[in-house]
Amino acid sequence: MLLVARRSAPEKLAGLWEFPGGKVEPGEEPEAALCRELSEELGIGARLGGELQAEARHGWPLNERASMRVWFAEIVHGEPQPLEDHDELRWVSLDNHDEVLGLPWIPADFPIVRALLAELALPAGKGRS
Repeated sequence: MLLVARRSAPEKLAGLWEFPGGKVEPGEEPEAALCRELSEELGIGARLGGELQAEARHGWPLNERASMRVWFAEIVHGEPQPLEDHDELRWVSLDNHDEVLGLPWIPADFPIVRALLAELALPAGKGRS
């Protein structure tokens, strides 16, 4: 299952779906930033697993100045709630590609969704560890 979040702000992104997460603060490691953001935005604690590798070393491009890194994660405490920047959360089945691809994604996240589905479709023993 994939947890996705619908943006409530800014106005140009409101109503579009994205992966939960956020910005890395100066001096903060990306993994620590993701755990902090999941706590602040969704009220959950998470254990991170493997990273969904991007073609670029610095991650998935969001725009000319920013990129995003994506990890598989498991909720270890709390029940996800849309606390900040989102008005709805939804669990979608990764087995139903039409449901996942049919959501109105933030444009920068859509290539990540496709890569995620492709990664999970790899035969056993290939791909993430």
